[in-house]
Amino acid sequence: MLPRHVQRLGRDWITHWNGSQLLALNSPVSSCMRWAGHSPPWASFPLPISADFSANWRFPPVFGPWRQFQNYNWHLDNYTQSCCFHLPNPSMKSEGEEPLTKKRRLSGQDDTLTPEQETNLSNQKGVSCLSVAQNEEKHSSKKGTIKRHWEYFCQQSKTMKIAKNKGSDQSNTGSEATFDFTVMSYNILSQNLLEDNSHLYKHCRQRLLFWTYRFPNILQEIKELDADVLCLQEVQEDHYRTEIKSSLESLGYHCEYKMRTGRKPDGCAICFKTSKFSLISSNPVEFFRRDIPLLDRDNVGLVLLLRPRFHCQASTAICIANTHLLYNPRRGDIKLTQLAMLLAEIASVAPQKHGSFCPVIICGDFNSVPGSPLYRFIKEGKLNYEGLAIGKVSGQEQFPRGQRILSIPIWPKKLGISQNCVYEIKQQQKEENAGEKLEAAKPDNPQEIVIASEKLSSKLQHHFKLSSVYSHYFPETGIPEVTTCHSRSAVTVDYIFYSEANDDTAQPGAEDYFCGGLKLLGRLALLTEKDLWTVNGLPNENNSSDHLPLLAEFRLIER
Repeated sequence: MLPRHVQRLGRDWITHWNGSQLLALNSPVSSCMRWAGHSPPWASFPLPISADFSANWRFPPVFGPWRQFQNYNWHLDNYTQSCCFHLPNPSMKSEGEEPLTKKRRLSGQDDTLTPEQETNLSNQKGVSCLSVAQNEEKHSSKKGTIKRHWEYFCQQSKTMKIAKNKGSDQSNTGSEATFDFTVMSYNILSQNLLEDNSHLYKHCRQRLLFWTYRFPNILQEIKELDADVLCLQEVQEDHYRTEIKSSLESLGYHCEYKMRTGRKPDGCAICFKTSKFSLISSNPVEFFRRDIPLLDRDNVGLVLLLRPRFHCQASTAICIANTHLLYNPRRGDIKLTQLAMLLAEIASVAPQKHGSFCPVIICGDFNSVPGSPLYRFIKEGKLNYEGLAIGKVSGQEQFPRGQRILSIPIWPKKLGISQNCVYEIKQQQKEENAGEKLEAAKPDNPQEIVIASEKLSSKLQHHFKLSSVYSHYFPETGIPEVTTCHSRSAVTVDYIFYSEANDDTAQPGAEDYFCGGLKLLGRLALLTEKDLWTVNGLPNENNSSDHLPLLAEFRLIER
């Protein structure tokens, strides 16, 4: 027995049918339209316009959940792109207005239309040739748009941005030998992880979570932001192979990809425009080590060495690193070790003449919040972790449950990475080169060596002078910026770190590990949690990841 409202709909529809319009369940649908959400598959009507079936259609609620509905002999491929959705008593007076039948039902009026009303509605149908799917798409695009503005740090950057928008090519600009480029970091949300963590997306409409809906939005964001370098996280391997790589190559990018180890189907990708850079080397980093129990997680990193194509010396290079560190808030020991492994790989890739480093950019989802010990270690280049609780390393939990203290040292010696976050072989070579100076500096008493070693063992350091593109708080209000927002939280975990060029105020004789550096010219502003919830958080109709893309513009400063 059908529900009463379906019976009523059936009575209304019967008057419109004729024999030529009846269709079999599995026959191709052409010249038909259905009311998405209520019409059964056998109802058909003349087609006024076309609409995109795959992007807007939703399963009728009478058939229950999607997984249950999969058992029916129903194939989307049987429906052509000419399929259109329409309301049975069809017209809305304006975009987003409720159907008249629903208004009457809510007000207690009878659902039956008078002949005069039916005539008016049919006339309205002929004048307004918009489907429900199109109305919904237009309405959602208005209400779901997030406004982000570009923040400039120098007037010249603004001028260059305007020139770029007008289609000028930097390789042909003026006599100034400058090399400006943009870098994006974007966690695009692996479909596999989305489905495994569906509790994080209870606030989202179901159709917004399908990959067929999300990928065109993500690709459109990438096109519009038009970064010279893309650092992408949670790139699902099968999607990368079949869609993402080819789509980005058609936009002028060369793509390098590292899939997570084990059975994890996603990974990290770095893509760069071949018109701006050439590839010197690509260096994947696996954080899983079978012989080290601490490193039993499948996260990865990727480090590229790129050469600018113009306005630079022949030996100039830029090191771009991308990673996605472990999420688990209570395993700060693993996070710090993974970070040390990434820094060690960068230190082996980025050296230039005279022992200095080329400019470095590190992007990624670090699963750590601003001000946390891990964040401070990246920015300050040092961390004394003695007595530090393992659950406080990333700062993800305000009251971490695990209060176990970090062991000293955090990782075993056989990992081959020193407390300076470089490979031990490199460290030994550096010490051997120092030779006699080291011998002269050694204390006479061997016991003093042991004591000194024990005191230094809880101190991590690296030699990259890194700054963050974003300040993490809005200066006017002190409200935090947000890079990810879903049903459980809204925080900053994504970053772009870069080796900042020395300014004129640098102290004479100060130790400088870099051959040149980078000047931040501008950035794409972030948003507050409140801003994001005005468009129902992330993902939404127009932003199809649970993370926001980060974007910055740099100028290469050579020395």
